[in-house]
Amino acid sequence: MARKAGGRGGSWEWSRTAETRRSMLQAAREVFSEHGFADANVSDVVERAGSSVGSLYHHFGGKTELFLALWEEHQAAHEEAAASTVAAARQAGVKDPVELFIAGAKAFLEGSWKRRDLVRLFMDGHGPPGFELMRRTRGRAWVRQNAVLLGAGSTPADRLMVSVLTSVIGEAGREVATSETEEEALEVVDAAVELIRRFGAPWPAASPS
Repeated sequence: MARKAGGRGGSWEWSRTAETRRSMLQAAREVFSEHGFADANVSDVVERAGSSVGSLYHHFGGKTELFLALWEEHQAAHEEAAASTVAAARQAGVKDPVELFIAGAKAFLEGSWKRRDLVRLFMDGHGPPGFELMRRTRGRAWVRQNAVLLGAGSTPADRLMVSVLTSVIGEAGREVATSETEEEALEVVDAAVELIRRFGAPWPAASPS
């Protein structure tokens, strides 16, 4: 039966488009994780998604755009989880900036385990041209966000401390993603939290929020 444009038909078309994109992203996630960006083929992605090359280019524009869409979705999931966890901690009465930072870090590391295939894919930087610059730019933005969360000042010592604490999370995320078991990953999380508390312990006195 033909569907009319607009109304419920328009909603159905949007849903079908969203599902097509979702299936392609999932297929791309699998193919890129198995072969890496350079050796992955668009034909393998569309075959696994049960779609067509034309549909992939219509929705994403090509292999590069598909890879970057996966990366952006992964980053957005990290940011949303960290932000919502920090907000919940604040509502629960947590005021210590280091503890709020740790709450966000734990959410980030939990996502690193859940999406460990993507972390491993992106961590080596073997993506399309310009991807490494995008990663560095996003990394600098992450440091700035953490500086706000920690109530950091503008002194060199404050900037260095924010960079160190951010690096602890980033490196811990890589270790979590390459862990053999969830138990091993949790050990990494605990070690990261201990390091953050150790380095950040004097923070409130040095830089009151």
